[in-house]
Amino acid sequence: MSVESVGPGPGPGPEPGPLCPEHGQALSWFCCSERRPVCAACAGLGGRCRGHRIRRAEERAEELRNKIVDQCERLQIQSATITKYMADVLPGKNQRAVSMASAARELVIQRLGLVRSLCESEEQRLLEQVHDEEERAHQSILTQRAHWAEALQKLDAIRTSLVDMLTHLDDFQLIQKELEIFERTEEAEGILDPQESEKLNFDEKCTRSPLLTQLWATAVLGTLSGTEDVRIDERTVSPFLQLSDDRRTLTFNAKKSKACTDGPERFDHWPNALATTSFQAGLHAWVVNVQNSCAYKVGVALGQLPRKGSGNDSRLGYNAFSWVFSRYDQEFRFSHGGQHESLGLLRCPALLGVLLDLQAQELLFYEPASGTVLHTHHASFPGPLFPVFAVADQTISIVR
Repeated sequence: MSVESVGPGPGPGPEPGPLCPEHGQALSWFCCSERRPVCAACAGLGGRCRGHRIRRAEERAEELRNKIVDQCERLQIQSATITKYMADVLPGKNQRAVSMASAARELVIQRLGLVRSLCESEEQRLLEQVHDEEERAHQSILTQRAHWAEALQKLDAIRTSLVDMLTHLDDFQLIQKELEIFERTEEAEGILDPQESEKLNFDEKCTRSPLLTQLWATAVLGTLSGTEDVRIDERTVSPFLQLSDDRRTLTFNAKKSKACTDGPERFDHWPNALATTSFQAGLHAWVVNVQNSCAYKVGVALGQLPRKGSGNDSRLGYNAFSWVFSRYDQEFRFSHGGQHESLGLLRCPALLGVLLDLQAQELLFYEPASGTVLHTHHASFPGPLFPVFAVADQTISIVR
């Protein structure tokens, strides 16, 4: 509002308020430059606030009221978010940590049961790590609960204070409280919303032990415990492959076979094949003779793995549907989702063992002859898994 528009008399107001100590007139105006209430004489041409930006006091008070209302609404929403987080997320985190800790204990006990005479001390060490991790997760959750409870108390106190100002202060008192309102608002804005944190999750890595993995794999494959009679589904066999009568051996042929009838299950481009059965739970193992081939893939795949075309959707290891150990000449690697991890093997394995533990969500590749674990992969497998094979040189055979 321009200085010229300010009249000589006091501005209108809902009720009489404090008077200007210099002119004795009502403080009906607000000087935006000096940020204080003034009278009409102060704001006039001869007043101390001439040339300043002047507003009516009730307009400034209304602006502050609106700001308080907006802030209270934001505080209410933030409080509701934190309350929901404490009610819905933290109890679930705690329950999941307890559940995962229980599953981890079972996993440790199950595996060490196979080789208890050799690794009783390892069992104790791992169980202590699980206990420590469970305690850490539990303490993190308790800390979060205490932190957000305190944040809720602060927000409630700030909101109560602001609501009290809104309901009990007149215009002049409200303007005098502007700094306090700003400080309260700034304090509230400093309380951030809850964020997802890995510290609240149980870390399954605490149960991983190279010694345990090595001994467990040796026990399973060496004693035939958990092995499967895996056969190949002839309906899925690529026309570039020949399947033996016992449905255990695949032989690569560079020329596409004309004898294969096409069907929805058959791979029509890549030299792939799936097993007849899938695994949904439990422990499963099989061994493949790969000594005659310099180009092969062995692993597991979901049933929805596409079968048609030359794209990566049906190429093993290049999509989200397959997890494979592969060899090409002297290069070995593990592949999934188009991500390839090179494996520095010192020699070419003649036999390749595959161990699938769906309880632990673990896929392990193993050389039975040397007792060497070639690679382990942990993942949340989204569905039943089929043994899967590909060969682009000579032959590979399932031996058990």
